[in-house]
Amino acid sequence: MHFQFDVSAVSAAPAGLDSTILPGHEITDLLRQLLDAQREQVALLRNNAAAHDSGQRWRAVLSRWQNDFANLPSACKRVLPQLERAYITLIADLTDRIQDEGDDAIGNEFALGEFLDRFGMRLNQLGSILTLVGPLADIAETSGETK
Repeated sequence: MHFQFDVSAVSAAPAGLDSTILPGHEITDLLRQLLDAQREQVALLRNNAAAHDSGQRWRAVLSRWQNDFANLPSACKRVLPQLERAYITLIADLTDRIQDEGDDAIGNEFALGEFLDRFGMRLNQLGSILTLVGPLADIAETSGETK
């Protein structure tokens, strides 16, 4: 590959812009205002990230209950693979059933009701459990607990 770079002299002001429009102190004030706005945005983004950090919220809860539930993160870390396996197995069973039965798997009202009765509630509940146990297991990993 070949690249060509054209270098031209930098002019003091862009064409058509009179340097008397904005004196130096106004440019400095504008830059200072921009910097203040950017600092405020960074602070807001940090607060937003902290508010949505479920791990930090769980750490705060566990710190209040440290004496009663000291081993909870490490216990969650130990059982998480079993819960994940159960969840994935249920999804695999679901997909196998739909593939085996073809269009008749959920093609009518009765079949759909039976399908949802068999898989819907369990899949939903296991997913909810995983979303609760997962962050607690992550706390054990970040804090270095391995009991």
